[in-house]
Amino acid sequence: MKRMLLIMLTLWMIIIPLHHTQAASNAQRYTWNLADIYPSEDNFNKDYEKAAKNIPLLSSYQGKLHNESNVAKLFALQEKTARTLEKLSLYAHMKQDLNIEDKTAASLKAKLEVLFSRYQAATSFIEPEILSLPKSKLNDFQTSKQLKGYRRYFQELLEQKKHTLSKKEEQLLAKLSPITSDAENIYNNASRGDYTPPVMKTADGQTVQLTEGNYLKALEHPDRAYRQQAFQTFFKSYESIKNTAAATLYASVKADELYAKARRYKSGLDAALSADDVSEQVFTNLISGVNQHLSSLHRYVELRKNILKTDQIHSYDMYVPLVSQTVANQMRFPIDKAQALILEGLKPLGKEYIKQVKYAFDHRWLDVYPRPKKYTGGYNTGAYDTHPFILLNYDHSLDQTLTIAHEIGHAMNSVYTNQTQPYRYSGQSIFTAEVASTANEWLMMDYFIKQAKNDEEKLYLLNQQIDQIRGTLYTQVMYSEFEKTIHDQVRQGGSLTAEDLNALWLRLLKKYHGPAYAADPEAGLGWLRIPHFYDAFYVYKYATSIAASFELVKQMKKDQTGEATKRYLTFLSSGTSDDPISLLKKAGVDMTSPQPLNSLFAYFDSLVNEMEHILRKQGKI
Repeated sequence: MKRMLLIMLTLWMIIIPLHHTQAASNAQRYTWNLADIYPSEDNFNKDYEKAAKNIPLLSSYQGKLHNESNVAKLFALQEKTARTLEKLSLYAHMKQDLNIEDKTAASLKAKLEVLFSRYQAATSFIEPEILSLPKSKLNDFQTSKQLKGYRRYFQELLEQKKHTLSKKEEQLLAKLSPITSDAENIYNNASRGDYTPPVMKTADGQTVQLTEGNYLKALEHPDRAYRQQAFQTFFKSYESIKNTAAATLYASVKADELYAKARRYKSGLDAALSADDVSEQVFTNLISGVNQHLSSLHRYVELRKNILKTDQIHSYDMYVPLVSQTVANQMRFPIDKAQALILEGLKPLGKEYIKQVKYAFDHRWLDVYPRPKKYTGGYNTGAYDTHPFILLNYDHSLDQTLTIAHEIGHAMNSVYTNQTQPYRYSGQSIFTAEVASTANEWLMMDYFIKQAKNDEEKLYLLNQQIDQIRGTLYTQVMYSEFEKTIHDQVRQGGSLTAEDLNALWLRLLKKYHGPAYAADPEAGLGWLRIPHFYDAFYVYKYATSIAASFELVKQMKKDQTGEATKRYLTFLSSGTSDDPISLLKKAGVDMTSPQPLNSLFAYFDSLVNEMEHILRKQGKI
């Protein structure tokens, strides 16, 4: 129901930066067929007119929601309108993503923005009006036969009612809400608008601007002196905006804590987790679990030190490949080969799942290759009344093959959910959505590692897997611990200065990476580069998702009866029909328990062990 009330016309996407290489072929079979949404613009316009006619009818229910019959009629009309708007938006956005200069697409999007604004205005009364009703009336709605399909929605509203203020107070908070985003806007202007990336000389004497992409490439360079120069140049350039960034982060955290207090939450963390339908135990288990297993990461950093033959590992040593890039260059797959590998690697998910994936490959659900004026990222999207669509900029690399598997996970999640759930429960929370995509990555990497042709290829894959866990589990939890610390500090009356934030960041870097790691002073500005901190307590979900998906995949690989796979497919079919933790429990993983994390730590240790074993055999350590 939240999806229906808060429909976003930008649509839910998973954006992943991709390379910009021109593929050799962009045959029609590897492009989207937008006629699957609307065969012609006339069909688009007919739906547009239907939605436009419904909008005045929606607002006519204002003041009449004390009657369950009226509520049922309103919900049915709203769902019908929302589904149409979602489909219209999908078509216009995808059309423009195929060609940024498509004037027709731009015109359709402009029309939709006006229509959506009218829709928002016409429906803005619904939730406040329902929440203003007595608790007894909400209980009646929850047990009503007419509103049977909305019982979970009313259950959520009853929870929300505890944090709902008087009408005047709600109006005041609504008027103040635009101000709460000012901190992020100022930060964005400072870090993107006023900030100019520095320039430096490359190893071959050319001048290069250290954009984010160029900086990451520099950190992978084999020349350590060059990496160090890039690191120091890049971070010193942020000195000019550090005080502005500290002030905006302080203002953002203050707003989070003020909002939480006004709505009678214990803290900003409590408010954020409540919005996710996640208990605080999940968050605290995550932080404590990672802290108890920091020795595993310390051991990997020590291994890096031994391979690179340095006294200590610095930040600029954490991304340089530990094995020859020749292997990466050899692991390249034409799109047909990549798809065949995915169909093979995902076999543990069962015949029906593979059949659906093959259907997606054969029926133009993927727009594969880069083209001039095409959107340069990658994502999965779709509407309830269409099949999913995946945008790629495929470059034949292993990374891009894994990206296809990742996005196919999102697509199949939508397929299974939309076949099973009514529209109001057909979305996915971020907490569960990433489980469906990362499960596919676990399966594919397991397949690739088992199929490795030689020790060099296996070392490359092991290192890829280790760094993926390091970045998604350890790094994101370090970010989460940083967030909790600064929120606690502000809630208790403290302030945040650039010096405070630098010192905290350096302490965490040293704690997480261990004795073999040297925390360079410049690295203290790392907090400044994380825009997610303006969306409080968001990043922890990346860590919980990969822990959950790892456990589910482990169960599916072990279970010969097929029951674990059945539970997983039921999970993919569940949408938002229950809270995320309950859905995962039904699938077979309890995120309130330390067990899923412990399984992932054991796997991480096994990868490091195997890597060490091969390197010793080769005489490299």
